Amino acid sequence: MLLRIGAVLAAIAMLAACMAAPAAAAPADPDARLRELTKQADDLEKRYRGTILDLEEARRKAQQATTRVKRLRTQLRTARRKLVEFAQLAYMGGAVDGVHLFAANGDPGTLATVTYLALHRAERLKNVQRLLDEQRKAAAKAEAEIEKLRKQIKELQSKRSEVERLLRRFGFQTPDAGTGLTPRMITVRNAILRQFALPHGYGCLRPGDPGEHGKGRACDFMVSSGGRMPDATGLARGDAIAQWCIQNARRYGIMYIIWKQRYYDLRTGSGWRPMADRGSVTANHWDHVHVSVL
Repeated sequence: MLLRIGAVLAAIAMLAACMAAPAAAAPADPDARLRELTKQADDLEKRYRGTILDLEEARRKAQQATTRVKRLRTQLRTARRKLVEFAQLAYMGGAVDGVHLFAANGDPGTLATVTYLALHRAERLKNVQRLLDEQRKAAAKAEAEIEKLRKQIKELQSKRSEVERLLRRFGFQTPDAGTGLTPRMITVRNAILRQFALPHGYGCLRPGDPGEHGKGRACDFMVSSGGRMPDATGLARGDAIAQWCIQNARRYGIMYIIWKQRYYDLRTGSGWRPMADRGSVTANHWDHVHVSVL
């Protein structure tokens, strides 16, 4: 029994070093960096005349990563506080020290109590160490995601002159009073309706929507109904609509397409890019093709 307690106390001594370890090292104030990059991203979206999904995806991942770091910091502070409180209680009770171990003189009840307290403290120390390790990994991931966002912004800034030429070519349009859609969106919608049968219908204007639907510059062309995954015919129809939009983007002024949890931005020329899982068939754009115009 004494050997077992000695091993536990040795483990505690080694783990106790983690109490003095600082929080995960990270570049100064990642939140400030993310705020600054968000401002730059917002400026680019204004200049590019609409949502840039590359930036939205990168910003979402960076925000999620930094939020996880904050959550782990809070958990770590709580775990450290509880460990200190436990140590104080154990000290006040005179529980775990060498004097008590030898004074126990083999008494089973005393030894059992000492062993329990030692193991309990060791478990709390392990939890602190685990949270420290998780925070270091989370901080590294947050830094990586912030760096990806920075590079994405830099790449898009390098294409500004090309995009601005494209925007000048098509000009700026406001929605008409009747449909709430821009003339360009009406033209694209009508062209798609002429080309493809849409038994499940379509939807365009969404008043109050902060994105392109609210500005009259987007339509959703349904390939299934009720939020269900489309069958083979529906998938083929969606593929055909998306491909038609890509091929005719420069003709009609199509800005971007979202389909099958991917997006294709005609302004950036980056091809199909994957989207993060948004939680449903509809949110992931499996039951409809989203088309936005300049």
